[in-house]
Amino acid sequence: MANERPVFMGPRLKRLRRELGLTQANMAADLDISSSYVALLERNQRPLTADMLLRLARVYKMDMSDLAGDGGADYSARLQAVLRDSMFGDIDLPALEVADVATSYPGITEALLRLYILYQEELLALADRSADGEGDMAPADDSDPVAEARRFLAARRNFFGGLDEAAERLAGLVSEQGGLAGHLKARHSLRVRRIPPDVMAGALRRYDRHRDEILLDDTLDMASQTFQIALQLVYLEMQAEVDAVLQEGHFASDTGRRLTRRALASYAAAAILMPYTAFARAAEKRHYDVEALGRQFGTSFEQTAHRLTTLQKPGQERVPFFFIRLDAAGNVSKRLDGAGFPFARHGGGCPLWSVHHVFRTPREIVTQWLELPDGKRFFSIARTVTSGGGAYGAPKVERAIALGCAAEHADRLIYTRTPVVQRPDEATPIGVTCRLCHRTQCTARSAPPIGRLLLPDDFRRTTAPFGFADS
Repeated sequence: MANERPVFMGPRLKRLRRELGLTQANMAADLDISSSYVALLERNQRPLTADMLLRLARVYKMDMSDLAGDGGADYSARLQAVLRDSMFGDIDLPALEVADVATSYPGITEALLRLYILYQEELLALADRSADGEGDMAPADDSDPVAEARRFLAARRNFFGGLDEAAERLAGLVSEQGGLAGHLKARHSLRVRRIPPDVMAGALRRYDRHRDEILLDDTLDMASQTFQIALQLVYLEMQAEVDAVLQEGHFASDTGRRLTRRALASYAAAAILMPYTAFARAAEKRHYDVEALGRQFGTSFEQTAHRLTTLQKPGQERVPFFFIRLDAAGNVSKRLDGAGFPFARHGGGCPLWSVHHVFRTPREIVTQWLELPDGKRFFSIARTVTSGGGAYGAPKVERAIALGCAAEHADRLIYTRTPVVQRPDEATPIGVTCRLCHRTQCTARSAPPIGRLLLPDDFRRTTAPFGFADS
């Protein structure tokens, strides 16, 4: 066809060759072409013809759709997502030029994408130093492995396309085998057994290599059991993909690396249970109803809410969400941001946010419009979730989670479509943390903001906890 564009797949061809453990000479011999021609194909100096695609598929027994996918479009979408950063706001970057760069210079595009991720990590490290009250030139606190893991996830907006693609392929195989247990039996000769917690000796899941069994605590609810089986499958079949993502990070501690690896494995397990394409389509169709989506995919409220933060595949983006999980004392155990929400880097959050109040109404969804001091508005839902329990007297932990998005996306959520919900113009004024919030009349304040001079209370005491000289 006259309008068809030539297909350039150099980086993909090179990756395929390396995955197969071949040299350019080996591949040239297999395909009955010259080594120099393979080199030209890999450098995108020659297009990949239909005949060559057929040869690749036939020789290496691969699916044509895997080979012929539009890698240039993927690079283009990823690059355009990066170039939407406000840092580039004053530069004219036409979409056609971006697409040309991504298609013609994939190596340079990949280098730019890596540099941008490193830049994001350094920004987050700087924010951590500033939050600690240290100077801009102070060294980062590399001894905090939790902060290391959070920076790794935050710099990538909790989206890992390679894991999603691999998990989606694996989910297809699992479906063909009749489910996770069937796949483990057919592929690994493993059977799943559910046994009492006293036999598990404190473990939720254990892989017994000698007996070819995966043992599960039988007090786990069904969603948790299914997730643990999927997680074991990740460790069995997706270690290479997880480790490849991990190699992109720079960790000062082994603990930070292990925490990040665990987070990536959990991401992959969720992607097996909620494959990107099917889950993203269902999320839009059901207007992001967390409970309905959980019923459809057999996942818990928390697992489903967590997965909603990951739907940022370039070209197939859905509503960008932020997520936080905390206990009754306000300790944050998980924090993910895909919506640009300015979480408190250290210390407590704002007590006016409903996520701190939902312990009074267990398992009930509470909606709230939020307005930050700079005028930005967000919409959040909050609810308690329980882990543990499952038997009389078994210990359990109650936590609160919040899932939210920027105001411009809120009308796509089912939670804003009921007349009893709070209106945007009734948004609750909150701050990131008291030390950074300059709402002088806030009666919930626990500490004065940085840089404000306090009034003496010799003659007057304000209704707010602190009075300020310029208030």
